[in-house]
Amino acid sequence: MSDLALSLQITALGMGLVFGAILLLWLMMVLLTSLTAEKESPADENPASDSPETASLSNSGFKLQAAAIAVAMALAEQELSSAHPLPDPPTAIVSAWQLGMRTRQSSEKGNFRRH
Repeated sequence: MSDLALSLQITALGMGLVFGAILLLWLMMVLLTSLTAEKESPADENPASDSPETASLSNSGFKLQAAAIAVAMALAEQELSSAHPLPDPPTAIVSAWQLGMRTRQSSEKGNFRRH
């Protein structure tokens, strides 16, 4: 068997193992989600109210109230927050380390002039 045929067989075997492992993991995830998913009981499907429209309206009313309360709390917290924009840094102050590194780089490039 030639080297090319052997290398192609090894490649196909490796790719087959990788894709097989991916499919196995995918099937395990599907199985786990189907086993651990919460089942809806018949009592949840048929609420005790007279009509489903009143139940959905009251639920949407509670959701709107909860959203309004959440927005009010977020605005109040934002006003009390001590966060503020940082001031701009002072102009171009170069530390001793930066000056040394820049000097070394300039001398390595040959751009360094001594007076």
